[in-house]
Formats: sequence, C-alpha cells, structure tokens
Amino acid sequence: MLKTVKSASALLFIAAVCVALPGCQKQEGPAERAGKEVDKAVDKVGQQIEKAGDSIEDATKRDKK
Repeated sequence: MLKTVKSASALLFIAAVCVALPGCQKQEGPAERAGKEVDKAVDKVGQQIEKAGDSIEDATKRDKK
C-alpha cells in the first residue's frame, strides 16, 4: 500500500518536472503538446492509483475491526 502511494508520488513529481522544464520556451511544437498530454495522462493515473490505495487502506481497516 505504502509502495503504491510512493510510486504515485514519484509519477506526479516527474510529471511536474516535465511541465516545468520546458516552460521557458517561447513556441510550442507538436512534441511539446504531446508531452503535455502525456503529463495529463500520468497525473490522472497517479490520482487513480491514490484512490485505489485509499480504498485498499479503508478495506483493510474495516477487516481489522
């Protein structure tokens, strides 16, 4: 569970870095637009992983009771 959250955090950090680094460029080419779409997809996946981790954590808490 904790490993999943750490992985999701790492993915989100990488996505943030990928967005921040090319921010200095004036013009946006097709690769830049594609990169932004990939970043959005990675962010969505990270959010879903966190939700799944939370659900698993909640389920294990209920099972312990």
